[in-house]
Amino acid sequence: MKVLISNLILFTSETRQIKKVESIKETMIYNLCLAFKNEGHDVTLLAAEDYKPTQNEEYPFNIIWAKSKYKKVFMPCVFPYCPETKKIAKDDYDLIISSEVISMSSLMLAKRAKDHTIIWQELSSHNKICNGLVSKFWYNIIAKIYFKDVVIVPRSNQAREFISQFCNKVVDETIDHGVNSEIFKPNTDKENFFAVCSRLVKLKHIDKTIKVFNKYIKKYDNDSKLYIIGDGDCEEKLKVLVNELQINNNVIFTGRLFHKEMVKILSKAKAMLIYTSRDNNMLSITESIALATPVITTTTPNQSTYIESEKLGIVNNEWNEDDLYEIFLNNDKYVNNCLEYSKTTPFEYKVNQFVNIYNKYIK
Repeated sequence: MKVLISNLILFTSETRQIKKVESIKETMIYNLCLAFKNEGHDVTLLAAEDYKPTQNEEYPFNIIWAKSKYKKVFMPCVFPYCPETKKIAKDDYDLIISSEVISMSSLMLAKRAKDHTIIWQELSSHNKICNGLVSKFWYNIIAKIYFKDVVIVPRSNQAREFISQFCNKVVDETIDHGVNSEIFKPNTDKENFFAVCSRLVKLKHIDKTIKVFNKYIKKYDNDSKLYIIGDGDCEEKLKVLVNELQINNNVIFTGRLFHKEMVKILSKAKAMLIYTSRDNNMLSITESIALATPVITTTTPNQSTYIESEKLGIVNNEWNEDDLYEIFLNNDKYVNNCLEYSKTTPFEYKVNQFVNIYNKYIK
């Protein structure tokens, strides 16, 4: 098939000024496109030019870098407007996949190519910009008018429940984020440490994770380690906290790592630890499970539903040192559950899901 994947925002920006990166090859959407290519499809990625990497990269598929317009109103970090999408929608694609109903790109595609467009919906609640007024207007007016006949594929059960209030053709199937199976391979040989893999920013509450880990090593196992993989504005404060707790020998800050280096650590961890208070679908959760590494998390990430139901870890809004000990004691059980579930995490599996939905609802 000839496939267009529209995902203007390639990665999360903490500020309005989008941080430049050297490569996009570790982004989720790039690897989804790569999987479509490897499965024999002619794929094109549509992305906002604001996210173009600084180094010249060669890609095995076509990428259209669309220019953003009227950036003061349509900020590229949250709501880019790329008029070029209108022209692109007229091209002869068999299937178009566009991220989010609340998107100018999705709107243009829904108006001009609704018969062969799938909207891949991640958001499961109203956006809080302008006190939620923009989001409520979009979903209650725009979505009900222009997306009523467009196929919507949710990325979680929560996303399905939310978007079903506004759109008619929400499918029963769910497609979560995927991973590059050449890099993220399951490993059942775990060592005596836990890991955090996250941006070190306030909403991730890494400080709470460190405090719980401190109680764990004091109560259960003074030899255990905690690897903190990532960087961000809170990094220095977190290092001060570790110093104050006098657990410098137990906590290792690695900084931000590329996938191949990160996998060497996360694949051997007893569990990945998450204390976030604001996330939808976390790619790091899918990556952890793909490595057969259990997850301890709050209920905030949408994946918490299947982590709990499939026993891929522990879901508890106030998880503590006893939960870490539970994972330590019964690690083999949780790892084996993750190993079985990891069969569903490769992007090739996600591509087949999209193709099946195309055959069932569009073709």
